[in-house]
Amino acid sequence: MTFEVDGQAAAGVLEGDAVRICAEGPTARVAIADAIAAGTLGDWPSRDGRRVDWADVTPLAPIPEPRSAIYCVGKNYHAHADEFHSSGFDSSSKESVPLHPVVFTKPARSVVGPDAMVMGSLDPTGTVDYEGELAVVIGKPAFQVAQSDAWDHVLGYVIVNDVTSRELQRQHGQWTIGKGLDTFCPMGPWLVSADEAGDPAQMELVTRVNGEVRQKASVSDLIFDIPTLIETMSRTMTLHPGDIIATGTAAGVGIGFTPPKYLKAGDVVDVSITGLGQLRNEIG
Repeated sequence: MTFEVDGQAAAGVLEGDAVRICAEGPTARVAIADAIAAGTLGDWPSRDGRRVDWADVTPLAPIPEPRSAIYCVGKNYHAHADEFHSSGFDSSSKESVPLHPVVFTKPARSVVGPDAMVMGSLDPTGTVDYEGELAVVIGKPAFQVAQSDAWDHVLGYVIVNDVTSRELQRQHGQWTIGKGLDTFCPMGPWLVSADEAGDPAQMELVTRVNGEVRQKASVSDLIFDIPTLIETMSRTMTLHPGDIIATGTAAGVGIGFTPPKYLKAGDVVDVSITGLGQLRNEIG
């Protein structure tokens, strides 16, 4: 997790380097947990050296480093693959269930943190949709990694909302413009290390819009599981520490309804995943 105090990043180990915090192991994580439990950041002062009340700390998106890549997987739950394919917005293939992982990217500058405003007003088509997802954070370089070794390269997990302009997604065929708008990648609230998070197959993903449950699925329903994704991507390119793989969304997105339930200004989207907390963002 990264932090902001009075508009400035906190000093020390918390200064925008979540990968280093987790890589340093239990010592750093226990110290931070103790500080949170005590209601202050304890030994993690602000830039001027004063102690900081936890209530004054604003959590930022735990994107590890500015150079990190954000890889996203489309159509990776069976029910959503059918839902999206029948919506009329799917230009990715003729098959409902893909034969190989459908991978695209979101720009790092689309990332915002928990409770940040998602600027739906940037979408000129008024077709803003939500996609709650489990994301995997890479912990050490991965190149030509076999499925059997893939877990050794996982640092931890974080929640991502792959916010999308559906009409821009359809208009441009490739998904970068429809999914890469500024603020369209909320992420957080925590980067939970793999040893703390447990088996992702036991996690449940739930997305609510204004309190109404829209998505509810087990991560075990992924078409291509996490080791398969890491093996596939690392076969031809190196995954670096801090790179993020958003593993795909479940059925229940806005375009799955008739008529579609697009997001509008003032709507609040909450994505929760077992053990990872709750990512809340309002649409502006």
